[in-house]
Amino acid sequence: MTTQTLNTIALKLNDGTETTLPELANKAILLVNVASKCGFTKQYDALEALHEKYRGRGLTVLGVPCNQFGGQEPGTEEEIAEFCRKNFGVTFPLAAKTEVNGAAAHPLYAALTNGGAEPIQWNFEKFLITCDGAVLGRFESAVAPDSPELSAAVEAALL
Repeated sequence: MTTQTLNTIALKLNDGTETTLPELANKAILLVNVASKCGFTKQYDALEALHEKYRGRGLTVLGVPCNQFGGQEPGTEEEIAEFCRKNFGVTFPLAAKTEVNGAAAHPLYAALTNGGAEPIQWNFEKFLITCDGAVLGRFESAVAPDSPELSAAVEAALL
């Protein structure tokens, strides 16, 4: 899949609006499949801090709720948004609940995982993507949003 195609894939937000990656960010997006009942859920704090720190420089964190891993995101769109705001003060955008693996995987995730050949392993896996559609990095769930590895990648993306 070309970066041009990656940039044209529509993604529905939690509020029902449709968007594309270039419409969400000035320079880069950190795309994260999220879940409310996961051991990694505490990463919401660091994701919000990352969003706040870098949004003025062109980064947008985009949370993509997914219920494919242990049923750890069972809520409705409204429940997910409220949970994120109430417990973690999340201000970054959230997508509608999305499939990231398998035959029903969202086209964006199908493109990012080479048609499922490199599936998402668990909640809170992260992709750093430029606004022109280049994938700068893929980070496993255990890589914290405030880790030196991810921070360096974000800094480089925003130059």
